[in-house]
Amino acid sequence: MANPLIKVFRSKINTAIILLVALLGVGVIGFKTMTNYTWIDSLYMTVITITTVGFGEVKPLDPESKIFTIFLILASVVIVGYAIKVITEYIVTKNDIEELKQKKMQKKIDALSNHIIICGYGRNGKQAAKKLLAHKRSFVIIESKKETVDKHQSEIVPFVYGNANEDEILMQAGVDRADCLISALPSDSDNVFVVLSARQINKNIRIISRASQETTYGKLKLAGANNVILPDKIGGDHMASLVVVPDLLEFIDNLSIVGESNINIEEIAVERLYNTSEIKTIRDLDLRKKTGCNVIGYKNEKGKYLINPEAELKLMPKSKIIVLGRPEQIKKLNTIYNIEVE
Repeated sequence: MANPLIKVFRSKINTAIILLVALLGVGVIGFKTMTNYTWIDSLYMTVITITTVGFGEVKPLDPESKIFTIFLILASVVIVGYAIKVITEYIVTKNDIEELKQKKMQKKIDALSNHIIICGYGRNGKQAAKKLLAHKRSFVIIESKKETVDKHQSEIVPFVYGNANEDEILMQAGVDRADCLISALPSDSDNVFVVLSARQINKNIRIISRASQETTYGKLKLAGANNVILPDKIGGDHMASLVVVPDLLEFIDNLSIVGESNINIEEIAVERLYNTSEIKTIRDLDLRKKTGCNVIGYKNEKGKYLINPEAELKLMPKSKIIVLGRPEQIKKLNTIYNIEVE
């Protein structure tokens, strides 16, 4: 939404343009009516009079035409001066407003911590931002195209304009305080540089990067990426799976992990379910009876996953469980254990 002050200046500019056009029309018609000039000569005389370039007359003017020319010059001085003043003020004010807007946005970014940084606002970057918005996670986008920043920047979608390869730009986005970085740049070499820079600045940050070529996978992992995603490979695998096991894939596609009313899968830290000073098992929690949800996965404190864990599995501190259920069952689970839906 445009700033109110900018709207006022745009209105003034429109007024100045109308006055200039009206002045030009009055001059042309006046010279045509009061002299024997052609339309072209009348336009020429009007333009050189308004601009005061000092060229000579097409033909000598009679006294009445000279008086008209005097008034035309005086009027042009006022109107052209007004137009120049308005346009100059608009340019200066717009630059000041943009600078203040950027400072305000940077102040908001500086207040963030444990947020996500998205490098690149292309197709993958937009999808990541959309998911994070639905998940109500704080994030910052780094984008090198000014027109993209101007078009999409808002109070809820903060941007840092610049090249994500540069350490200074990463610092502006708060990479030293961030929880995760998603490098979604179109160039594999750029993604490698971003991963290297981010890992050097923040040793603990989780880094997810896209890659176009499978040969880049190892380089990104070596550079410090925790996860490397190959969108083309995933897309091809998904399409092939729709041929081989279409019903299974359709079922998985219908599962939702974000939102407030349609979520089907939830990942929950064990500490949010019970006091881990006394270790409990999945059976002890009895989530199926209390909420209707089923525990379909377990991630231990070392980050290893176990699919369909046994009921006697001990839920250790710093581990997580993954539960599956209908939206109303997930909602009941969140309500019972006072878990906020992200």
